[in-house]
Amino acid sequence: MTGQNGGADTEGVPSLEEVIAVTDPGEIGREEHTIFDRFVIQVGNVFAWLFPILMIAIVVQVVIRKMGHNQAWLDDLQWWLYGVSMMVGFAYAITTNSHVRVDIFHAGYSREKQARIELFGLGWLLLTFLAIQGDIFMHYAYASWQVGEISDSPTGLHGIYMLKMFLVALFVLGIIATLSAMWRYLRRLGRAQLFWLIVAGLPAFVFAAQRLAHYVLWWYVRLSQPDLPARKINRQPIMDNALWIGLAAIALLLAISYIAARRHRGQEGR
Repeated sequence: MTGQNGGADTEGVPSLEEVIAVTDPGEIGREEHTIFDRFVIQVGNVFAWLFPILMIAIVVQVVIRKMGHNQAWLDDLQWWLYGVSMMVGFAYAITTNSHVRVDIFHAGYSREKQARIELFGLGWLLLTFLAIQGDIFMHYAYASWQVGEISDSPTGLHGIYMLKMFLVALFVLGIIATLSAMWRYLRRLGRAQLFWLIVAGLPAFVFAAQRLAHYVLWWYVRLSQPDLPARKINRQPIMDNALWIGLAAIALLLAISYIAARRHRGQEGR
């Protein structure tokens, strides 16, 4: 028998969820998981095998270095493995809610209040951060590919641009994990509709719409004025409209999704 909150009983016997938490956090709350939650967890389970490979690489490098040899590619491999595994672990922690908490009051709140707090933190803070960083990192990876960035060491792992491009995909994985977690909390509040998802992550959606409009306008100028140097495209007056186009697109999407949400509630009330 467990207590009211699913914790240990008075005799100190751990609950089933507490036992599962030690062995596989991905199984906690599985009944609430979306298909995207399961996708992130499966990716995390696969990439978890990078950690034993990383430990072997570290031990091998230490041993051969003590023997008077040094392999620069092993140093690079450690950073590659560590970077990829930690980014996947970041998305996994979002999905499984297994990150470290410092809020001592959170556990005592009702499930509905917890959901509202999580929605604010995930939508207005984390999702916005991921959207901005993902956009910046995309340009960072593209610049690395353009110059064919390689390792500082002649014997290191070259093709660093491949790692940076892969990390962009992991930012996308983090965004998927965040949106899916937000959907679960909205479902807990009985508001699992597109309208409320946009409201819960409004800053990120506005930013994404503005950047999408910017890229569309950029390519429009690029294709319509092929003789114009690429570095001058952002200075064209038409590019100033990206923000307003993005805001208009979000406003239209909010209006359409709001009407759809009202219609859905009306059908459920019949």
